[in-house]
Amino acid sequence: MQPVVEKGQITTEHVTAFQKIVGKEYVMADEETLRHYGHDETEHLLFLPEVVLKPRTAEEISEIMKICNRDGLPVTPRGGGTGLSGGALPHLGGVLIAMERFNTIIQIDERNLQVTTEPGVITEVLQDSVKERGLFYPPDPSSRGSCFIGGNIAENSGGPKAVKYGVVKDYVLNLEMVLPTGEIIWTGANVLKNSTGYNLTQLVVGSEGTLGIVTKIVLKLIPLPKYDLLMLAPFASLEKASEAVSAIFRAGFTPSAMELAEIDALKIVSKMVDSHAVPVNDDIAAHLIIEVDGNNLDVLMSEMEAIAELLQQYEAGEVFFADDAQQKAELWKLRRRVAEAVKSSGYTIEEDTVVPRAELPALIRGVKELGKQYDFKAVCYGHAGDGNLHVRIHKEGIPNSHGNAEMQHILSELFKIVHSLGGTISGEHGIGLIQKGYMDIVFREANLKLMREIKRVFDPNNILNAGKIFDL
Repeated sequence: MQPVVEKGQITTEHVTAFQKIVGKEYVMADEETLRHYGHDETEHLLFLPEVVLKPRTAEEISEIMKICNRDGLPVTPRGGGTGLSGGALPHLGGVLIAMERFNTIIQIDERNLQVTTEPGVITEVLQDSVKERGLFYPPDPSSRGSCFIGGNIAENSGGPKAVKYGVVKDYVLNLEMVLPTGEIIWTGANVLKNSTGYNLTQLVVGSEGTLGIVTKIVLKLIPLPKYDLLMLAPFASLEKASEAVSAIFRAGFTPSAMELAEIDALKIVSKMVDSHAVPVNDDIAAHLIIEVDGNNLDVLMSEMEAIAELLQQYEAGEVFFADDAQQKAELWKLRRRVAEAVKSSGYTIEEDTVVPRAELPALIRGVKELGKQYDFKAVCYGHAGDGNLHVRIHKEGIPNSHGNAEMQHILSELFKIVHSLGGTISGEHGIGLIQKGYMDIVFREANLKLMREIKRVFDPNNILNAGKIFDL
């Protein structure tokens, strides 16, 4: 007679079955491994899974999901572990599926400007691989040196280039995925236009691993621009810097990147990496990093000169033009490491707000006023060109927003400001575990009901990344 097993309880029989599917060496339950996979870059949170599995094929994941679906075992898919909203945290324990063995670029199709890749490929590795062929995959989150393409799909990542080139969803053509019930499907077709039924591909992009586990990805590519120019513009006022952002676009320019960084954030990161590339004088409140790219160097030089002249109307200081690749790399290194630096300095709570770009000054004013009202420090930086402002918060004695009533009230007030400005609560980091309590600020119950019903169709037993985005 078979022993009675409680739903959701992992047994030795389950472990044995998993070992047969993926091999004993890829089924781990030692303390060190569980702790490694129990956290990502979200605040200071740690949730241990019961077992970590490292499959290699879609068929292996399919067999795992059939067992988990049958027995009600929670499953958390995980990419590179760089997430900032808790989307890959195994807060219900259960099975964690690590995707790091899915690390092959399958084909670069130069004829059709496409690449087929597995989800465990590091974003920068994929970018460099297509660059060698004169091709370009623009989405480039700050963690591109360690994040996985699959995680980028899950969060619909953006990065600095999004202002001109768009985000991940604009490049995904087709996905192979394993459903929570174990079926393996392709969501679309490898074509640029597709009006054949519901767009399952775009539904999966940004779904944060709640609808299925992606195992192959077909991405659109574009030709690599020949030239790029970069400049750094200092401002004595954070608001003036943010006002200049919208003015640049209204004047007819479309930079390939436009990043805003408050001086406090730059001081912290400059000290951490021992860099003097950015002036951090006390009379500077913020910098804009502005990049243009294209195939005509004379046109790009003219654009940069015109933008620099325009910035003077917004009280910009002396503009610095990066002269060579080394200077450009140094500036981008500082920008990309800001989040890491400010987190290590105690700014552990990060919000990923996004508003229409002309509303950035109002959002920044709102953040600073909340800081005074509720006695917290905040540094602001982010993708100003598309209105995506990252707000890092340090409040003494509160390292995490998750589970803290005082911080949750503060964030509710922040998100109400964002919503009043026509924005929303996440531009590229996702909702995950820690933002789901604020979804009713930006959505009506009818919206949330539709999302829950979609989740039930894909995952009737609610085993895959359950409790992320919303609760059923």
